[in-house]
Amino acid sequence: MTQGEIWVLGATGRVGRAVAAQLLAAGAVPVLVGRDAPRLRGTAADLGLHADARIVVAAGADAMAAEITRQRPAVVVNTIGDYAAGAVPLARACLPGGHYLDQANDPTAFHRLFALHDEAVAAGSTLVTGAGFGVAGTEAIVARLCANRPVPSRVRVDAFASVAVEEGVLGVALATSIVDGFAMGGRRYEGGRLVRTRLGGEVHRLTLPDGARVSAVAVPSGELVAAHRVSGARSVSATSGLVPESPAVRAVLPLLSAILRVRAVRTFAIGRMSRIRARTAPRPRPHTWGHAVVTWPDGTVREGWLRTGDAMDFTSAVAAQTALQLRAGKGRPGAHTPAAALGPEIAVAAGADFVDDAVPRS
Repeated sequence: MTQGEIWVLGATGRVGRAVAAQLLAAGAVPVLVGRDAPRLRGTAADLGLHADARIVVAAGADAMAAEITRQRPAVVVNTIGDYAAGAVPLARACLPGGHYLDQANDPTAFHRLFALHDEAVAAGSTLVTGAGFGVAGTEAIVARLCANRPVPSRVRVDAFASVAVEEGVLGVALATSIVDGFAMGGRRYEGGRLVRTRLGGEVHRLTLPDGARVSAVAVPSGELVAAHRVSGARSVSATSGLVPESPAVRAVLPLLSAILRVRAVRTFAIGRMSRIRARTAPRPRPHTWGHAVVTWPDGTVREGWLRTGDAMDFTSAVAAQTALQLRAGKGRPGAHTPAAALGPEIAVAAGADFVDDAVPRS
């Protein structure tokens, strides 16, 4: 390994810069990786790194994988997006002995990375996907509620992100995630199997612990897969507060999903969306919330909440803390989600706290 180095792929993007800043704040000096040397140097200067700080210039995921194989960093943090297509080669390049993590929130990307589990175990490497909100922000609650208890029969998780908007274009990574999420259509677990459902067909209206009223709509997400894996429940659903719950919007979601599955339409939509320029705006609520309701066969129901600040800040903190703990040898070999690899305490290390997570609901 290269002196315990932590590489941040896509270091000039918003998430990459934030992860690098979190690592620096924790006393670790990251290696910035990207395709543009001047931009990498500019980011290094903005972060307060020395002028001779190490950077790695690589034009795309294949070139990055080749450099990982050659230089052997201890941990690779992948923030470049399109995880369903690019995560596996990058993760495999970390083997043997190196560790990998990303911020994927896509069931397809999750299952492809999980397919490397046996290889990672044999290689002594830990691969973590979903290192951000809301995977870590909901999975951690489920892990705590289920600790030292029998396997539940049913789980539902809800994610309510509150994010400050940074001026600039949306970018290809985020646009791809949004488009592919809608294109997948509705999903949930029934009888232990991932089954297709009507996109937007499930809506829940809740009162947050701070008194705010919110709505959440069922969407396919990494939260769904993580909650299933960490709980073992045969019935699992996941919702997001980012999808409008109006009947008009929900009525067109199945048609939109079908259209976006056409390759040419998908490519066009990602291209157009990635160029959308956002204006600076504060986060809409003081807190970001994760929520879970767990039901056992005997009728016991337990409910928990996780509270943090800006969801993007939490995402970067989860990634940084995961990287630091993997470098310290605390991860379980294999392919996992954050709480499965490092325990629900990873959310606390990233700045969240649990609210009423041990109080029986009935």
